Amino acid sequence: MAAIKYSRQREAIKHYLASTKEHPTADTVYLHVKEDFPNISLGTVYRNLNLLTDIGEAIKIPTPDGGDRFDGNVIPHNHFLCTSCGRLLDLELDMKSIEEVNRLAGENFDGIITSSSTLFYGECSDCIRKS
Repeated sequence: MAAIKYSRQREAIKHYLASTKEHPTADTVYLHVKEDFPNISLGTVYRNLNLLTDIGEAIKIPTPDGGDRFDGNVIPHNHFLCTSCGRLLDLELDMKSIEEVNRLAGENFDGIITSSSTLFYGECSDCIRKS
């Protein structure tokens, strides 16, 4: 693969992803990066998010509503989606637990599982307090 040319816009997108725990959509990333790069297009943000995902510097998290969310934390971890407010949160499990889930899933699978991504659903603590 050819070397990827440096881009200030890509660096700004990557920095924003690293600075938030909110798992933003591409539109949200666009709105934040546009503050520093007023001429950036939404298409440029999408292309760079996809590139960062492809090269392993971001994670794309598909959600049931069809909107992808992005995460700058590339260390293997799972996520929780609140079915009331739509927040997507990191769900911290130790690596041993994730490896055990992969091992169990692989017991009845004719192949090798090297990683996994699980999306848990329920209500976040903020929504529980509101009800």
